[in-house]
Amino acid sequence: MADQSNSLRVRLVSPERVLFDTTADAVELPAKNGYMEVLYGHAPLLAELGAGDVRLHGAQDSGSAGSKQVYNVSWGFVEVLPDRVTILANDALKPEEIDVPRAEQQLDRGHKQWNEAGDSEEKYTEALHVIAEAEAKLATAQEKH
Repeated sequence: MADQSNSLRVRLVSPERVLFDTTADAVELPAKNGYMEVLYGHAPLLAELGAGDVRLHGAQDSGSAGSKQVYNVSWGFVEVLPDRVTILANDALKPEEIDVPRAEQQLDRGHKQWNEAGDSEEKYTEALHVIAEAEAKLATAQEKH
């Protein structure tokens, strides 16, 4: 386990609440173009979030060394600095908070939007966002079982 000076300060914020503000050894998060992992000393960057899981490795307040915490996020931004990560998510949930039937309905709605998009690139993009968000929620919910 890294000592306090080599730990990242990680904060996950949604419009409704702060899900956590803790220290961790590493954090994985879904950038729009794929997952990335951040360790202490990472180069500063600002990235757009996609839909998927934020995974904290070695979170200090979880009570056990080598622990991993998972949160589902959908869209937003992440600011990475050498010693801290701030995640601003449009939507963020703990795995146990995911309503599976609602996520399945969202997935069906996304497929329907896709089928009805016609020639509109905007409608296809919106449908892809809905589908990606629903699939990420369902994957997170399935993983908790």
